[in-house]
Amino acid sequence: MLTRLRVLFRRFVRQHRHVDGPGFDLGSPARPLGRVDRVNLTGDTLTLSGQCTAHSLTLTSTEGRATGLPSPDFQVSLPLGDGTLRVVIDTADGPQETRLSPIAPRRLRAENRRVAKDFALAAAQALPLALRYVATKDLRHHRAIKALFGFAPPGVPSLDAAFFSPPAATQDDPRPDALTIILPVYNAFDLLPEVLDRLDRHTDVPAHLVIVEDASTDPDLRPWLLDWAADRNADQPGRVTLLLHDTNQGFIRSVNEGFAIALDRDAPVVLLNADALVPEGWAARLLAPILRDPTVASVTPMSNDAEIFSVPVLCQRLDLRPDEAEALDRQARAFGTRSTPEIEAPTGVGFCMAISAEWLARQPAFDTGFGRGYGEEVDWCQKIRAGGGRHVAAPGLFVEHKGGASFGSSEKTALVAENSREISRRYPGYDADVQAFGTTDPLVSVRIALAAGWAGLRAGETAVTPVYLAHSLGGGAEADLTRRLARDRAAGTPPIVLRVGGPARWQIEVVSDAGRCIAATDDISLVEAVLANVPHRRFVYSCGVGDPDPAALPGVLLSLRRPGDRIQMLIHDYLPLSPSYALLDADGVYRPPLDPARADAAHEVLRPEGTRLDLAGWQQEWGKLVQAADDIEVFSPDSRRQLLAVYPEAAPAIHLRPHTLPTEVPTVPAPKGARRLIGVLGTMGQLKGAAVVVGLGRKLERTGQTGTGLVVIGDVALSQALPGSVRVHGAYTVDQLPDLVARYGITDWLIPSIWPETFSFTTHEALATGLPTHAFAIGAQGDAVAEAPNGHPIPYDPDADVADAVWTALGIGPHAGSA
Repeated sequence: MLTRLRVLFRRFVRQHRHVDGPGFDLGSPARPLGRVDRVNLTGDTLTLSGQCTAHSLTLTSTEGRATGLPSPDFQVSLPLGDGTLRVVIDTADGPQETRLSPIAPRRLRAENRRVAKDFALAAAQALPLALRYVATKDLRHHRAIKALFGFAPPGVPSLDAAFFSPPAATQDDPRPDALTIILPVYNAFDLLPEVLDRLDRHTDVPAHLVIVEDASTDPDLRPWLLDWAADRNADQPGRVTLLLHDTNQGFIRSVNEGFAIALDRDAPVVLLNADALVPEGWAARLLAPILRDPTVASVTPMSNDAEIFSVPVLCQRLDLRPDEAEALDRQARAFGTRSTPEIEAPTGVGFCMAISAEWLARQPAFDTGFGRGYGEEVDWCQKIRAGGGRHVAAPGLFVEHKGGASFGSSEKTALVAENSREISRRYPGYDADVQAFGTTDPLVSVRIALAAGWAGLRAGETAVTPVYLAHSLGGGAEADLTRRLARDRAAGTPPIVLRVGGPARWQIEVVSDAGRCIAATDDISLVEAVLANVPHRRFVYSCGVGDPDPAALPGVLLSLRRPGDRIQMLIHDYLPLSPSYALLDADGVYRPPLDPARADAAHEVLRPEGTRLDLAGWQQEWGKLVQAADDIEVFSPDSRRQLLAVYPEAAPAIHLRPHTLPTEVPTVPAPKGARRLIGVLGTMGQLKGAAVVVGLGRKLERTGQTGTGLVVIGDVALSQALPGSVRVHGAYTVDQLPDLVARYGITDWLIPSIWPETFSFTTHEALATGLPTHAFAIGAQGDAVAEAPNGHPIPYDPDADVADAVWTALGIGPHAGSA
């Protein structure tokens, strides 16, 4: 138990220990060589960044070494070790060496005490859940334990069924009879004709347009604008007011001039940027909330670049292709009915913001203290909030925002940073309000539906949008999914993930270069509604382990399929063959072959409604998906054999496509010395052979073997307790393997997995180092070691003690060398 707590505490430290240290100069006062601007300790990893004029600098701790090649900026990371750092700077006059403690020992001790206190509290709260998990094996308790220790991902906002309900039979919204549009203009002549043309063609409310031309430097802009305004006023006198500045006054003063004219007209106002492209029938939809409710002060539509109103990812910009904005607006109209919930936001966004005339009269100008712009509408909105006004979204309207056309991207970044600091000073609670909005994301139903629609648009008519069904447990299947998602994005087909095993039955994710839009629900009909605007889909079963009713997953995928949709299956585990997805019997032992006639509790399941499904029934349900799949991808010869043994009729659809290692593994020279040190590579849990390692460690302790040792290079699952003689390094990266082999003196690798793996990345990583690698002669790991010159298959007997089998195969003795 103490060993298990130590391992758990080390993982907790890696997750929760964060310390920043002061920067320091490099070199000497007589010859400065640069400076370290940032010192950060996260977990056990120390990161230094800054600038250096030397060719290279090398940092060495008691646990590792890292070299940076400044240009002149650098960033290097290495294990903290005992806290002392040796810095060697390679200069033209030779190396300069310094020793220092970048994190003050006093600060490190204080942070360690804080982390230990938090760990003790989490452990006390987790104890009852751990007892329930041991008694029931219910994954909900396991997830709750991970959440207590901070190992679980943050909560996910939920879909709201009200957004997808049929429109209520209510009276139509009142139609606005007047509108004032304020359009500040400064350069951006490449966009201005289209902006004005759209206003001409698409504004569905009688509108007066106030254009404030703020002394643009483009010599062609003002003459063109004068002609354009004259033409409009010739057709309809007084339709356009054009204000011309002799000198540049800035965005805020330009807007305030427009506000002054609007106040005399006593009509709702829309503040519109000169890079906003409005769609057909936009104005009535944007003004509807103001006409419905006198407490509504401002309304902001959805957009590709509108901070908290952005699609597909909140506060992230996305460049749209031609015609995508119009298509997204057509999809958004479904969310513009009176039955759609009203979403209040902490602020509006001024790129296209409707403003109530009554509330504008109370606060008739933007604060000119914000200089040339950015942040002024936030300031106005906070003043209005303090007076009881509300700012809401227009989910039924999507307006494209080209973004930054007035100022340019670099200037915008600087202005936003400076003015954001002023907003935080004036309104200390505003940042927390925005963060709370982002965490709960009351617009997520609209955001993800439009995001899915955008993914379908981006794929176009000739490609399909991949929709993956995946689990929430991480591991090899998740690593493979991550690589596939990256390939999909690179190919121009943004993927969608339908994830099981989380707090809600379904978690849907739309993945883009801007990030992920994520929402959760227990209602599969809402998932279907989100996917409705994706025209061509390829459903890809990746992994369903962790779902509360996995026997239902084939039926769910088949129900989502429309004519023309394809189905692909990836065999990362054997859930399509048995509810025991690793093919282990109830006693935790793999006994091939899988036979429906052999009764074993692990291969049958009690479904949520109380019915029991035996192995034959299970395979009948999953066989429907296997039969419907036009491509079944396996990653090892053994997986192909396993699948054909159950579904021989699937042979034409089964294709063997082994993984390739995502990172090249360096060859490692074998350490010299008499002692044999067996490295167990990968995260240790039940399936990965923790019991084997426990048995070997105890046997080494009992027999007093000093010539052989064990070290786990990887994490250890919360449920496993290793003997004290087995060292645990923790998480690793492939590039660290040479240093780890040298540090611990590893002579052999052991892959103790007790189930027939479908590929086993760790086996291939171990083999690639060149060191002797041992694994049971089952599954993909058995295939791999049998084919490699440095591979050593361990005979597998389900009725024998597996630790004894490893002991015998490795020939462990007082001074045994590598087998």
